[in-house]
Amino acid sequence: MAGNGAVDRRSVNVPDGLAGERLDAALARMFGFSRSRAAELISAGHVIVDGHATAKSDRVHAGAQLDVEIPSLVDPIAIVPEMVEGIKIVHDDDALVVIDKPVGVAVHPSPGWTGPTVVGHLVAAGFRIATSGASERQGIVQRLDVGTSGVMVIAKSEHAYSVLKNAFRHRTVDKTYHALVQGHPDPLKGTIDAPIGRHPRHDYKFAVMADGKHSVTHYEVIEAHRFASLLEVHLETGRTHQIRVHMSALKHPCLGDLTYGADPVLAARFGLERQWLHAVGLGFEHPESGEYVEYHSGYPDDLQRALDVIRDAH
Repeated sequence: MAGNGAVDRRSVNVPDGLAGERLDAALARMFGFSRSRAAELISAGHVIVDGHATAKSDRVHAGAQLDVEIPSLVDPIAIVPEMVEGIKIVHDDDALVVIDKPVGVAVHPSPGWTGPTVVGHLVAAGFRIATSGASERQGIVQRLDVGTSGVMVIAKSEHAYSVLKNAFRHRTVDKTYHALVQGHPDPLKGTIDAPIGRHPRHDYKFAVMADGKHSVTHYEVIEAHRFASLLEVHLETGRTHQIRVHMSALKHPCLGDLTYGADPVLAARFGLERQWLHAVGLGFEHPESGEYVEYHSGYPDDLQRALDVIRDAH
């Protein structure tokens, strides 16, 4: 994959000693690539022999001109410093930074994700974050899905990292979400205790599975409308997609959450292009002062608009 558009272009002639070799073998020898990397470049159309495209198994002759484009290889989980529009700094001190994450931003780099990241933004903005954890996840003590917006904390000092990581592990952090779900959950207040594991057929999804990880979600209806209910949700555990999976299992998926069974017609009617789910609050003991601190995030425009339309729907 070409990284940042950097391409190394070279033009060379095949030496006598490689005459009759397969193109991939000759290329590997001449440039010091592995055979598989040479084959990738050939199949991607980056190698021209005497002005013509060619196959990796073709034989080369002495003096043939090879024009080769070599895109720079980028580590898929390297942190790319990049300012991200829409990330708001809610609180910042020597121990931690609390941000309001917009939709469409991943918390840290991962294979297959080429979009913006929280970590990349903080590095670009000059924040020094804790170096504990895997290099691409430095300072990360919690995560929000790419498609979920809201408040989250990142550790800046090593001490804050270990204290906060422990707090999340021991579930002493208060995580509050608001979710607009289809229909009306019965009872209006309840606890979902159902293990979550990877979906057996779709590896990008999760599901309630007998052999999954222990997962507990507490919910309470705070507004009931004709088509949907606004819930306040408290997470006891923090599994990937936990609220989305649990609400879907109750047959009340988050409005707009097409991955987990939401009605696309309803989503379109209320102008939603993602699940209606927002991390509204985070409370924990500050790792330095020990006092209880709370941080909040208001609804983003798209979620607020959809809620306004739902409130007015009769």
